[in-house]
Amino acid sequence: MRMQLLMIGKTRRPEMRAIIDDYVNRIRRSCAIEILEVRDAEAALKKLEANRAATAILLDADGRSFDSNAFAKWLGELRDRGTRQVIFICGNADGFPESLRERVSQRISLSAMTLSHELVRAVLAEQIYRAFAILSGSPYPK
Repeated sequence: MRMQLLMIGKTRRPEMRAIIDDYVNRIRRSCAIEILEVRDAEAALKKLEANRAATAILLDADGRSFDSNAFAKWLGELRDRGTRQVIFICGNADGFPESLRERVSQRISLSAMTLSHELVRAVLAEQIYRAFAILSGSPYPK
């Protein structure tokens, strides 16, 4: 399975970028992953159109909530069903336009609290890493 973190806008704070990069490098031990930052939602839509076979997931406050174990199980099921590519779409401070919401049917929420879009990116990367650690039986999640 390949993974892509499709981020609308740039991660400007260097400390957030460092955290995201650290977890992405850890994830690479379990799964191919790339970060792709695009200027706006229209550019994100174009990327999705180019990857129609991918499973796209929008990070949205109204999305499905998981605890870490349930998220790991869900991700493991995607992997085990033979899902080739998963694209997590992270918005910017403006949220998502309706055109993007209409294109992506799956939504997940990382927290009931409001988080900055840069912090959400770091939390997502950490939770993906944690999911693979749980799936592999690593002691990290404890």
